[in-house]
Amino acid sequence: MRFAVSYSTAFNGTDPDRLLAFARHAENLGFEALYVQDHIALYPGADYGSGELPATLPYFDPLDCLSFVAAATSRILLGTGVLLLPYRHPVVLAKRLATVDVLSGGRMRLLTVGLGALPGEAHALGVDFRSRGRRADEAIDVLRLLWAGGPEGISHHGEFFAFDNLCTYPHPHETPTLPIHIGGSSAAAARRAGLRGDGYFAGGMLTEHERDRQIDLARKTAVEAGRDPAELEYTRWGSADMSPERVAELTAHGVDRLVVGFAGFDPAEQHDQMSEFAERFSLPRR
Repeated sequence: MRFAVSYSTAFNGTDPDRLLAFARHAENLGFEALYVQDHIALYPGADYGSGELPATLPYFDPLDCLSFVAAATSRILLGTGVLLLPYRHPVVLAKRLATVDVLSGGRMRLLTVGLGALPGEAHALGVDFRSRGRRADEAIDVLRLLWAGGPEGISHHGEFFAFDNLCTYPHPHETPTLPIHIGGSSAAAARRAGLRGDGYFAGGMLTEHERDRQIDLARKTAVEAGRDPAELEYTRWGSADMSPERVAELTAHGVDRLVVGFAGFDPAEQHDQMSEFAERFSLPRR
């Protein structure tokens, strides 16, 4: 099992010193990666269905935030959980992601994308909320085309994006493409992971049986698409108080990675929780 940490400015605030201290502590303790969340804009009444999000919650741009973290660390991988893909143009996004990956020495390797669940956010960005799934699918294809393209250029004519003989450099660091994981709690997200993803990051409030059904659906879809289901990484959310027995159960369910959030308004308390967790699971200190 691999363990990563999640840092939410919505709950930890926007103090850059606190963010960097958190990232460096996670790296020194042996956590694999740091994940950040994404919202471009909120509004009064924004609701996922389980409660209203305060409109004043501060969300950093995830790639700007990860660039900042990368400059102050040397080993920890960089992740998004999740980046709202339908609201970014893939030509611009391909450039930004490759830039972070090159400048970090190849650490932008846990990109997880999702659709977004707030209609008002989609509307503000000129995106039809009902078509955001198709838009995300096409954006994934465009990202990979651009990263793999040579000096002769790449052409694409789809439902949402079109260009001819396009080149975008730099490419990702020492690899033809970046892994793209799919986040979500729906059957559609699981199928998208099987068809296009390098991994599936399961979200939502689901039973263990429902989660098993979704990862099975992702792997079955991968087989039907001629892909190797064994290469599909399975990521789940974890908690600071989870026991070794619980982690063993999740391992038995095929989970490869747990992303853990650590609460606490006091940074010292938060760091102590991280240290205790790392000791509990014998993470390799750096």
